[in-house]
Amino acid sequence: MRIVIAEDDALLREGMALLLRAESLDVVATTDTPTTFLSAVDAHVPDVAIVDVRMPPTHTDEGIVAAVEARRRHPDLAVLVLSAYVEQTFATDLLASGTTRLGYLLKERVGRVEEFLAALHRVADGGTAIDPEVVAQLFARSRPDSTLSRLSAREREVLSLMAEGLGNTAIAQRLFVTDGAVHKHIRSIFAKLGLAPDDRADRRVTAVLRYLEDAQRRG
Repeated sequence: MRIVIAEDDALLREGMALLLRAESLDVVATTDTPTTFLSAVDAHVPDVAIVDVRMPPTHTDEGIVAAVEARRRHPDLAVLVLSAYVEQTFATDLLASGTTRLGYLLKERVGRVEEFLAALHRVADGGTAIDPEVVAQLFARSRPDSTLSRLSAREREVLSLMAEGLGNTAIAQRLFVTDGAVHKHIRSIFAKLGLAPDDRADRRVTAVLRYLEDAQRRG
């Protein structure tokens, strides 16, 4: 796996590089600005880019903008975005901009090495990885009268784990239930949210987006 890191905090940037190289992953470039990040992506064509949301010069959304541009130039690029705290709009926009090879993690997750590496590999393999704390905070901001009020407590648990990017087996293991039970809950979620089997969109991603968009509207 070839990786480019874009992070203006030198300690975190080099720490991630050391960690990933210790895992026999190929960090081909580390950068600290959106411009040098895009140049590195063009030069090395990595499999994954790890990008800080807030970068120079204004430290607002330069990282997100650069990640979107990198994906426009290289559609197969997987992107794992890092943020110091939950930024609801960025989390929603990240999923809305595409449904595969995307992740959003809080920076504190980097210190939990196994979780960080699992998210990185999930994104590199074509999946989605959303930080559990991001999901938890977004669920906490939803209102009782939201579209999701039709879901049972267990179905909301399942949907929150879907939002993290977990597959059916991983969800079953987390909840200590069978794969069949998870499949049944997901079918019920789709039915209650009006997601028909013949929808062209990925119903799992659509269900998660429905929640994130609702939380953003009401948060």
